[in-house]
Amino acid sequence: MFENPILMVIIILVINIIYVSFYTLRTILTLKNYRYAAALVSMFEAFVYVLGIGLVINNLHQIENIVAYAIGFASGVIVGMKIEEKLALGYITVTVITSRVRENLAEALRERGYGVTVWTAHGRQGERMMMEILTPRKNEWNLIDSVKGLDPNAFIVSHEPKSFHGGFWVKAIRKDMRP
Repeated sequence: MFENPILMVIIILVINIIYVSFYTLRTILTLKNYRYAAALVSMFEAFVYVLGIGLVINNLHQIENIVAYAIGFASGVIVGMKIEEKLALGYITVTVITSRVRENLAEALRERGYGVTVWTAHGRQGERMMMEILTPRKNEWNLIDSVKGLDPNAFIVSHEPKSFHGGFWVKAIRKDMRP
């Protein structure tokens, strides 16, 4: 089986895509504090890595194996990122600044199930309404689309909070983030 150079290149390519996808996923799980899931993924990652690197090192005289390894590595980064996007672990905070101060945009978002904190701010061109909304990452684009539907000119910034304390979301968040 390993005598066929084309099959060898395909195997190395696929193994490295799997390895780097596991690597990316493990890194993200570690950063999100899912320690047991990260440890489990790292077991598979190590197994696949040793398998792939062993094939390349034992056949260093074939440059196509090294090229396949490099292409598999790059492809694995993309695949790992796509997997992470689909998982959408964690929460994001979306800050919205709108000039529509008199309209009740916060209530419209609350009716759609979002928790919204709102206050009045003063910008360069006068009074503004600021809203801060915490939501699971998987809902990020739905939330942004909802805001754009209410105010196409709203300034929207999303970021990932690192820790949580207080507020009505904390019990649900703690349960979701429990390692």
